[in-house]
Amino acid sequence: MRYDAEHKEKTRKRVLKEAARAIRQEGPERVGVAGVMARAGLTHGGFYAHFKSKDELVAAAIGEMFEDARKRFAINADGYPPDEGLIRHIDFYLSQAHRDARATGCAIVALAADLPRLEDGPAREAYSQGALGMARRIAGLLAELGHEGAEDLGRSVVAELVGSLSLARAVSDPEQSDRILAASRRALKQRLGLRPDSEESAS
Repeated sequence: MRYDAEHKEKTRKRVLKEAARAIRQEGPERVGVAGVMARAGLTHGGFYAHFKSKDELVAAAIGEMFEDARKRFAINADGYPPDEGLIRHIDFYLSQAHRDARATGCAIVALAADLPRLEDGPAREAYSQGALGMARRIAGLLAELGHEGAEDLGRSVVAELVGSLSLARAVSDPEQSDRILAASRRALKQRLGLRPDSEESAS
């Protein structure tokens, strides 16, 4: 029945949401199936109606994390000129709100320390495809703006965004963290030939 299929998909999404939260908090290797199912309000036995194994769950949850990032990018960029889309994405990514959203923020930052320790498999593939997808979306905007080598530049921009956010999250002094975000926004916009925002123009 159609209802059954829709209900199963909604349940799967709920499990993936809880798995993604657990992966961000604990790392993929320490995630427990029983704990994820309990947080989703389901029994452990119901797990295998949706996933064949924990590895499949982790890979699917990572894919879901990057799908959320794709939607967030679309909100920032779709319907705007490419320069404005890039500015909106940079401002969101290097914002205080995103820095503080450790349970829901960028999957690249959340998993960068854990994924290299995993053996090659579905989880690493999902992470790789997600990170490259972010770089390709940025590269598309850069190409529209006439930047040469947009693909390589897109990957470089992702590395700069991820590094800046990681450092801003790592330092203990909130004022220093805010300054890292602001300086990184300013430097990245200047590097890409984008207009600074009004606060940066006044500084």
